[in-house]
Amino acid sequence: MFNDTPTILVVDDIEINVEILEAILSDNYHVISAHNGVQALNILRSLTVLPKLILLDIFMPEMNGYQLLEIIKTDQILKRIPVIFITTSDSECEALEAGAADFISKPFLPEIVKLRVRHQVELKNYSDTLEEMVAKKAAELTLTLDSTMQTMADIIEYRNLESGSHVKRTQLFAEALIQHTLKTPSVYTEELQSQEPGSIVKSVVLHDIGKIGIPDKILIKPGKLNADEFEIMKTHTTIGKNIIESILAYSTTNYLKHCRDISYCHHERFDGRGYPQGLMGTKIPLSARIVSLVDVYDALVSTRVYKASFSHQETIRIIASGKRTQFDPFLTDRFMEINDVFEDISRRVR
Repeated sequence: MFNDTPTILVVDDIEINVEILEAILSDNYHVISAHNGVQALNILRSLTVLPKLILLDIFMPEMNGYQLLEIIKTDQILKRIPVIFITTSDSECEALEAGAADFISKPFLPEIVKLRVRHQVELKNYSDTLEEMVAKKAAELTLTLDSTMQTMADIIEYRNLESGSHVKRTQLFAEALIQHTLKTPSVYTEELQSQEPGSIVKSVVLHDIGKIGIPDKILIKPGKLNADEFEIMKTHTTIGKNIIESILAYSTTNYLKHCRDISYCHHERFDGRGYPQGLMGTKIPLSARIVSLVDVYDALVSTRVYKASFSHQETIRIIASGKRTQFDPFLTDRFMEINDVFEDISRRVR
């Protein structure tokens, strides 16, 4: 019945005031009521669809209007509901200073009540519509960004003479290692949870985005790079960071921050002898430490233009020997615990 009718919450401990406001507003609004701040708060927290507006008396038992408004203002959901204080003439200034959108003086004048309520409901509808449009555009932009990033990753794989499965495998390896790490209580668990682990997995596809700026003669050279060529190859980390930072100027999501950290730092070593910054230990972003390990695993078990593949057993021995030097020791231990999962992914995704 009330699906298309805006709801107004009236909060007043004097029953006759509630009845008067219901009579004034009931033709255009669904009016619900509470008799003090505590009751109003319970109602608000039980509703699946929040009211468009709250008409709030100031002086009430148990919890007065100022106290309720203070709670509403600190709640991420409820603070979006505008509040009109029902006041006496000598409390109007204090009501507005407390954060009310407007006030209605007692005794009520029906036309004033209708106009001020209609004005606030219209503003709320406009605000809701604008937020929906922004959310929709943000979702569309996210999809566009994801598609663009995946296309860039595919281009890099194509230039690197790979099938594209390398990116998919490293994503799956990273996801497996992250999920297993989350099951092992540690400071890493808390850090991963705070960094949106799903965003880390998503960002793995761009770990080599900087290779888009490396000349083909170096990128696909069928043999070992000489010292000068290797120095040029190493710049893909900085190129990748610069590309992602140019996008971060317009959007600062955790996803893009992980993309930047991973592309810039996945060749750092735990002992500080990596590049491009020579970071040591936990100064290397956790996302990059994860990708460092899974990227090396895939590189070792895969055939490249410059090398044959290693067996899974040879690969895990090499990674185990890099514990505390090339790789984070905690992550290395977690990898060893689920290395059979890596082997299975490596066999399935080709």
